[in-house]
Order: sequence, then structure tokens, then C-alpha cells
Amino acid sequence: MKLVLFDCDGTLVDGAGLICATMDATFAEHGLPLPSTRATRNVIGRSLDLAIAELLPQGAAADVPHLVREYKENYQRIRQTGQYTDPLYEGIAELVAQLAARDDLLLGIVTGKSRRGVANVFATHGFGDHFVTVRTADDCPSKPHPAMVRECCAETGMEVADTLVIGDTVYDMEMAVSAGAHAIGVDWGYGAVDALRRAGAGAVLSHPDQLLAHLLKTV
Repeated sequence: MKLVLFDCDGTLVDGAGLICATMDATFAEHGLPLPSTRATRNVIGRSLDLAIAELLPQGAAADVPHLVREYKENYQRIRQTGQYTDPLYEGIAELVAQLAARDDLLLGIVTGKSRRGVANVFATHGFGDHFVTVRTADDCPSKPHPAMVRECCAETGMEVADTLVIGDTVYDMEMAVSAGAHAIGVDWGYGAVDALRRAGAGAVLSHPDQLLAHLLKTV
């Protein structure tokens, strides 16, 4: 058996549009300079409080917990407009269905999203039943802390040596390495290939259809 843990934003779904719009709205409400799109994309994957703190201008006095609360409110408001849909990346729906049908694999999610955010993704795309374990920013310390991986292993009874973390950022790779799991990067999200390799990725894949073959030869 193998446990396959997916990051969410940048790996399963492209949530950057909604995240960037929400961050801009939250900063604008407080008269703060808007972070660049690139800067916001670079912190996707971290817990919200750490992401916002990193985007604040140096020396800016801001109430981060208050910004976090307002971000969450703005996220739901903007999401309800229907302008942003967090689409699945090409090939992800087929990949998840293919992996879930196997008796030798268990699937999980490890993400900087909130539990509510993951529930929205499941409701939108209808594949929540395929994932037997989920850890979010509401449950564990922010990536790259290894808690998300270790708790998913404990819940499923799997060893970290038989666990693979699939993600698009250095935080995902560092989390996997810190936990003792296998790290596999993907190049269709928000991270740079060279950075993923430096962070410990054993491989960087360019399309979801490459993943199954890689899984079968990795562990």
C-alpha cells in the first residue's frame, strides 16, 4: 500500500485568480499597498496568517489576525459572485478517479486551505469521496512543518516511508522531506522547477498522466 497526499491549490485546482483577488481586496480595505500577483502566487500553500505577514510591506503596522478574518470574509463574498471557479487542472479528474480505483493506493490532501475551502473544492468537483484523509491550515501548523503528513499517516495507519507528497511549491517538498516521505513536484502550479528540485523533489512531473507510472516505481 502507498499513501498519496496531494496539495490542493496549484496541484489539483488553479485557485490563484480567487486568491489574488481576495488578497488585493483585503489589503485595499486597509489602505495597504497591493502585493504583486507574483508575490501572492509565491505564498500560496502557506497558512493564511504567514502568507499575509510575508506580503505586508516592510515595517508596516497591521493587525494580521484581523486581516486573516477579513480575507476569509472577502474570499466567500468574491467566490459567491461566480467570477472565479477554482478549475481543476487538465487531467486531474481522470488521474484522481484512476488512482482511487486502485486497491494499493490511499489518497489524501495536505493543504494550506481551510477546511471550508477544501469542502468548497469537493462540492464543486464532486470527488471528495476519493480522499480518505485531509489536513488543512485549521488542523496543523503551516507547511513546511511535517505535522500534516505525519497526522495523515497516523490516521490511515501508513508509514511515512510508503507515503508520497505531490505538490507545486517548495513548502510541499520541504514538508515531505521533513516528514520522511517521498517528494514529487509538479510544474503546472506556482513553483519553479529548479526551486522544487533544490527543496528535495525526487522528480518534477509536467502532466498528471505521468504520475501513476511514477508512483508504481517510486516506493
